[in-house]
Amino acid sequence: MVDRLRQFLLRFLRVPPEPQPPIGAPGSIMVFRAGRNYFKLRLLRWGVTQVGAVFGIIFSLYFFGQVEAKFEAAAAAAAQPAPVAKPPAAASAPADATPGPAAAAAEPAPERPRSKQARRDRVRDERARQFIERWGPWIFPGLRLLEYGAIALFILQIPVTLAATRLEFEQHWYIVTDRSLRIRNGIFQLTESTMSFANLQQVEVKQGPLQRLLGLADVRVQSAGGGGVQDEKHAGDSLHTGIFHSVENANEIRDLILTRLRQFRQAGLGDPDDHPQAEAALEPGDDHTDTLAAARELLAEARALRAVVTAGPGRAGL
Repeated sequence: MVDRLRQFLLRFLRVPPEPQPPIGAPGSIMVFRAGRNYFKLRLLRWGVTQVGAVFGIIFSLYFFGQVEAKFEAAAAAAAQPAPVAKPPAAASAPADATPGPAAAAAEPAPERPRSKQARRDRVRDERARQFIERWGPWIFPGLRLLEYGAIALFILQIPVTLAATRLEFEQHWYIVTDRSLRIRNGIFQLTESTMSFANLQQVEVKQGPLQRLLGLADVRVQSAGGGGVQDEKHAGDSLHTGIFHSVENANEIRDLILTRLRQFRQAGLGDPDDHPQAEAALEPGDDHTDTLAAARELLAEARALRAVVTAGPGRAGL
């Protein structure tokens, strides 16, 4: 199932299955890929993300359940009529008896005017009650529908994101020839860069603690014109920096690039892009018969002329 989703994503995103080799001799092409442990690291990150999403869904279900319970309790309380307090019955006393101090104390004190805060609380409770009565039957069913939709989307995204994680790992291509190198990675945002040995300036290996634990490292290739300290977050996006992400044989790749760079400079080939016409003239399959015949004819005439000159004036006149 994952393989089918991977093929579907490749076709949908219009991603070529593999990059074309850069300029160089066909026998010098060497292809490197990201290490196997890099996929395990990506898979671990994917799993942590899924677990976090599960906890988020559970928390949202619990939270909305508590809110719904409180709103239902408030609605039930608002629907019940408020009890009317009855004054306490006064004890029978003779009609001509004057009220004593105790009777005066038993009389209810006059009601004091409500404070502003109490009036605001009463208005707020009344508005909440009206809101519950009007929108309560619609809000919580809609929230439940959103929750069910979020759960369905979570279940559907599991195979898709898993296939995308696998595909992202497989799309790390590093190709080295005797004249240039090419780096390609990414699926949703495909990045492919080519660097000529004529412009290479620095090759270094970097390895973080987690990479050291997994046996991985990065090979950074710096070209001329990209000097200066660059931000680590944006170094891979620079036009002057190429990164072999999380490879298992970083030292081998570094030594290979340095060796071919030294051979390239000793040969004095220059930038291959500086001679496009010459390369086009040497493409296999072209017919050079006439050119070769003319060259042979010129060579024969040159040899004959040389023979006449070296023979001397006396022999030339014979």
